[in-house]
Amino acid sequence: MANTVEPGKATDFRFTVTGPDGKPVTDYAVEHEKKLHFIVVSRDLGSFQHLHPEEAGGGVWSVPLTLPEAGVYRAFADFKPTGQSGLTLGADLYASGAFQAKPLPAASRTTKVGDYTVTLDGDLVPGRSSKLTLRVTKDGKPVTDLQPYLGAYGHLVALRAGDLAYLHVHPEESKAAGPEIVFFAEVPSTGDYRLFLDFKHGETVHTADFTAKAQTAQTGHDDDEEHGH
Repeated sequence: MANTVEPGKATDFRFTVTGPDGKPVTDYAVEHEKKLHFIVVSRDLGSFQHLHPEEAGGGVWSVPLTLPEAGVYRAFADFKPTGQSGLTLGADLYASGAFQAKPLPAASRTTKVGDYTVTLDGDLVPGRSSKLTLRVTKDGKPVTDLQPYLGAYGHLVALRAGDLAYLHVHPEESKAAGPEIVFFAEVPSTGDYRLFLDFKHGETVHTADFTAKAQTAQTGHDDDEEHGH
């Protein structure tokens, strides 16, 4: 696997998952409608891509990949070998050229993506399952006709700033197509996290991003009162 690519240029990125026996893994269980999820983020967590590789045969995965600008990126392969527990493997990727890391966006409970506004309710509390509710509106009106994406009305990825720890987030099953999408996340420590929500509407997948701070239960409660939640 070539880990260095030219920034801004599309490449056919190929990789293989190797099992404990040293052989390529070829038998995967389907999770969230895919055998393997491939996430690529910049080290400063400003750039996020959720890609869907295709099997090229012999245990090789292939996916069109463009790294937008020079810098260091982290790729995550999220998958479950048949009959085994789910795994997440990571590898660094490099887009050649001079770069300067950008500061982490400030923590906020509201973000905009195109004509959509997404608000976040709930707090990350280390060591326990935290309920997060994301509400989608368009032009000020609640979106009630979200389209299924990866087996749910939204897909959320959470990453810890600094070491880029990849956290598994589980959606709450719901028949309501918006405006609220509920997830449960467990974070291991206090600190800053980046949340990336993929949702589908109008036949297009949109990505909303947040910076959230994980705090102790007492501090999180005070923060709730401060924000009026």
